[in-house]
Amino acid sequence: MEGVTTAPQSPDAPQSPDTPQSPGVPPSLEVTKLAFAYPDGHQALFGVDLALARGERVALLGPNGAGKTTLVLHLNGILGGGHGQVKVAGLPVDRANMAEIRRRVGIVFQDPDDQLFMPTVREDVAFGPAAAGLKGAELEDRVREALTRVGMQDYADRPPHHLSFGQRRRVAVATVLAMRPEILVLDEPSSNLDPAARRELADVLRDLDVTVLMVTHDLPYALELCPRSVVLSEGVIAADGPTADLLADEDLMRAHRLELPFGFDPRSVRR
Repeated sequence: MEGVTTAPQSPDAPQSPDTPQSPGVPPSLEVTKLAFAYPDGHQALFGVDLALARGERVALLGPNGAGKTTLVLHLNGILGGGHGQVKVAGLPVDRANMAEIRRRVGIVFQDPDDQLFMPTVREDVAFGPAAAGLKGAELEDRVREALTRVGMQDYADRPPHHLSFGQRRRVAVATVLAMRPEILVLDEPSSNLDPAARRELADVLRDLDVTVLMVTHDLPYALELCPRSVVLSEGVIAADGPTADLLADEDLMRAHRLELPFGFDPRSVRR
């Protein structure tokens, strides 16, 4: 299908041909020949090449066990010790750069309660910037900015556990945005959301001016928010291209255990 890149990957060019990049500006993310095996011998990644330009929104798709979580945990150094290289905004993900890498790569977990632990929303959002040394008016401005970007500025003094699940997820996004990251990684962002909360979160994500990597099984959500998708299957990139083209490729979808909701036709969705 035109515009879709399928395996095998090019060994010399991790960046998708459909990924624009300004001259002289490093991509937000460069993964080159990344291979990783767990201590029990399970090989999770087999030479993954991937690049994201600044400001791109890309969906990472694939069946359970494909290696998606393993790949994501390499982006901010939670996992390491494999072969290959990961760079964020041109910085290698290594011990020397770890503090800066973890500021630049913000991960929003599937369960917002894994990230919200302070008495109030304001304190949760302030936690990261305060730990980085911000204080006073500068810290307050950073918190206000992050909450405004997710539409939660009126809830700053509320306890997080008094909020709905969708509101807590948006606050979790704000805790990451407060660090002004280069890359926002979202793990199943639409899971457990009712239709209204799902739409509200989509409106937030669509307007963000950061690079977004969205790990999801929600294929219509990927189509709505991410012009480009990458299919990771059995530890390799199986396809990389426009989301609508990938989802319309029935053979590709079947081969990698990806299923659209009953009756959903990606070709009928107006972009």
